[in-house]
Amino acid sequence: MTAGVTENGYRPHLSAAVPTAQPLGMAVVGAGYWGPNLVRNALALPETELRWVCDRDLVRARRVVGEQTPIKVAGDLEEVLADEFVEAVAIATPPATHEELALRCIEAGRHVLIEKPLADSLAAGRRIVEAAARHGVVVHCDHTFCYTPAVQKIRELVVSGEIGTPLYYDSVRVNLGLIQPEVDVFWDLAPHDISILDFVLGDGRELDTVAAQGADPLGVGHPCIGYLALAFDDGLQAHCHLNWLSPTKIRTTIVGGSERMVLWNDLLPTQRLSVFDCGVDLGGDLSPRQRRISYRTGNMVAPALREREALSGVLADFSDAIRSGGSPLTDGEAGLRVLRVLEAAETSCANGGTPVPLRPLAVA
Repeated sequence: MTAGVTENGYRPHLSAAVPTAQPLGMAVVGAGYWGPNLVRNALALPETELRWVCDRDLVRARRVVGEQTPIKVAGDLEEVLADEFVEAVAIATPPATHEELALRCIEAGRHVLIEKPLADSLAAGRRIVEAAARHGVVVHCDHTFCYTPAVQKIRELVVSGEIGTPLYYDSVRVNLGLIQPEVDVFWDLAPHDISILDFVLGDGRELDTVAAQGADPLGVGHPCIGYLALAFDDGLQAHCHLNWLSPTKIRTTIVGGSERMVLWNDLLPTQRLSVFDCGVDLGGDLSPRQRRISYRTGNMVAPALREREALSGVLADFSDAIRSGGSPLTDGEAGLRVLRVLEAAETSCANGGTPVPLRPLAVA
């Protein structure tokens, strides 16, 4: 146990000031694209008490919280950290700033929730996770899609064995824009699919290789179109298509199993998930040329899913991990696994799509 940290993971001055039965005192850093979503959910959740919104643009921060509100705004993180009732900080700023902001919060004894990706490099992510371990605080990586009812149902189907042996994962995440000047399409979009893949199919298998190919038809200086292929040690193959230049928005994922296949269409709210009782059967123990292939087509079932905003689940899990002393569903190590794939994809893309072998991720 880290010196100066109580058994439940809090620093004495924080746990003494805020009893564990009280809502989690929170601050949100960053009032741009994602910050307002965090603010809205933190205000709606009984488990959290939003106290501050911090942004260099004070006008923007005030606009997010509104004029008639007790929530304070600040342009400097130090002002937020001076409030002893702030136990946790949610960081929703560009990835290049995550390490500095997270370390300042961690060293002040605060738990941190960090927008995906965890950092702008694997080394920076490691420093965040290791600092959190030293200071006895929680790091939660905001892999929002892992908290959607559809993804959690897919995980349930995989873990229960209902789809049989997982054979492949195939996803398409394309739309027209938003073209990012700081990061390529892999760092922008792939964290979603990598985190979903890790959550749904990561148990009991190791990732062997990562291969990536990208194209920059606009000449922006980095790939706007990307194809990502991941191979696992048990033969499972995963493929992700990422594109900022599609004329239409598509969000589909297929998880193929030996018994059933699952289709997730995130843009179809009336039937996000479809489970198909279909597959291919190979006859007997004959040689591949002698086998008789038969196709099995059964019913399709659309499981009932309780619609809810995933980010509410993220904040509830973050709060619960802090109060219980446990680990969140998408903790710092999950964030590191995503960063490892992103860096390997970057290396592969620079080398013409050559597969990059991976070793198991060791975390101190």
